[in-house]
Amino acid sequence: MNVVVCNELSKQYGRSKAIQNMTFRIAENKITGLIGRNGAGKTTLLKIIAGYLHHSAGDIQVFSENPFNNLKVSANTIFIDNEMSFSQGLTLKELLETAGSFYPNWNHDLALKLFDYFSFNPSQYHGNLSKGMKSTFNMMVGLAARCPLTIMDEPTSGMDSATRKDFYRALLKEYIAYPRTIILSSHLLDEVEDLLEEVLLIKSGEKCLHLPIDQLKEYAIGVRGKTVDVETWTEIMEPISMQEIGANMSYAVIRNDRSIKELEDARQLGLEITPVSAEDICSYLTSKTKGGIDHVFSRG
Repeated sequence: MNVVVCNELSKQYGRSKAIQNMTFRIAENKITGLIGRNGAGKTTLLKIIAGYLHHSAGDIQVFSENPFNNLKVSANTIFIDNEMSFSQGLTLKELLETAGSFYPNWNHDLALKLFDYFSFNPSQYHGNLSKGMKSTFNMMVGLAARCPLTIMDEPTSGMDSATRKDFYRALLKEYIAYPRTIILSSHLLDEVEDLLEEVLLIKSGEKCLHLPIDQLKEYAIGVRGKTVDVETWTEIMEPISMQEIGANMSYAVIRNDRSIKELEDARQLGLEITPVSAEDICSYLTSKTKGGIDHVFSRG
């Protein structure tokens, strides 16, 4: 079953297109990483899926229905981000006690255990928490709510390194115990790739890739060597990225679809073939130029 189905989905603000002609499907009970640079359109897309925003063109179905202002979608979805707000008249403890009336699958025992683990003060108010503690509390609610569709938009914003590691560990253990569809957005794939089953990579509001994480890790290879040899070997290959790395030396990233003979020819030229991390693949694919930041300093 597909929980989210988008066909030619677009969202426009005036003359600016935040989302452009996106077509993809997200299956039930998977953790999908929505990856992209800041400003790529991740938050807009997630808010459309959650029913907070109406799309401008195309079609979107969540639980087989249009999500905008939809009670079925709202009842089965939780959206976690750093702007999540709670009643300022209730303490943190009171917020947890009332959460069960909003979320049918609410696990109060889990919420209390996480509450104690992260050393929250029961008498504090959400609005008085630091940015990191707000994110931690929001995350805790997102896990304990056990909604069939759980959307987390940059959920670790403000958290320190140790808390982020605890969050990812808690997310994985809770997902194993109670599978659900989770969409986790981030601009840092290396922190979350071990959690993910698939990655939806977007660039400037457009879908760039939508692949299982294992396929993404094998998507490209790196080629390093003398510039003239790298350029000769990659001449008809349309490299994803090409960078100068020293005097007369270059590094190219290409699709991992070369034949054994082609790779052997590269080695005969003295070129070094190296793997490319999933994080770097996403970075190269979403760069504005094939040369990355080096393009700013290029001659001419």
